[in-house]
Amino acid sequence: MRIRGRDKFLRQYNTYIEEGRIIPEAPKYKGRWRELFGNDNPIYIEIGTGRGQFISQHAVQNPEINYIGIELEYLLLGRVGHKAEVAGAGKNLIVTPADASRLTDFFEVGEVQRIYLNFSDPWPKNRHTPRRLTHSNFLKSYREVLDAHGEVHFKTDNRPLFEFSLNSFAEDDWKLSKITLDLHNSEWAEGNIMTEYEQKFSEQGVPINRLEARALPKRDL
Repeated sequence: MRIRGRDKFLRQYNTYIEEGRIIPEAPKYKGRWRELFGNDNPIYIEIGTGRGQFISQHAVQNPEINYIGIELEYLLLGRVGHKAEVAGAGKNLIVTPADASRLTDFFEVGEVQRIYLNFSDPWPKNRHTPRRLTHSNFLKSYREVLDAHGEVHFKTDNRPLFEFSLNSFAEDDWKLSKITLDLHNSEWAEGNIMTEYEQKFSEQGVPINRLEARALPKRDL
């Protein structure tokens, strides 16, 4: 999949690259991300950062966690860099232009402790099912890069995608927890950090679906 807007991005946001906020070449740091951060803190990644409100606020509130934002759109990465700077995020937040389908090219086995999937494209047509970020093809790569206690945290406003995801995780032997069909009116609402998309639709009264999933050892067939 082609990463879009590269030339304009390089011209406009080169400062963030020079500062180390944006890392253009993710594969070269496979197995070396903690070396880049300069510490041994846990690594949490968000696949599809949007404009960066979610990951920036997390980085500010949790300086003991290393955050890596993955986004296909170069220009969105620039906005994430700007939003992180405005929010006061420290050196514990890095963003990189990368394709989620190549996750194992960017992270070593067990290198990641948490993956956030926030309002991923639902790809509603049946022929596009394998593109959904909770399809078994992606779950396989999540299993590989997460450590033994790693988790996927998933939020969406799309009920069919959520139902698909529940089945996908269950069929792939993931332990599900904190499942809700209305996050903002649930016991897990407190402390929830919203994305820009989530904030917009929450104000319109659209319920948000959420779950957490941890990979269990695969059952023998």
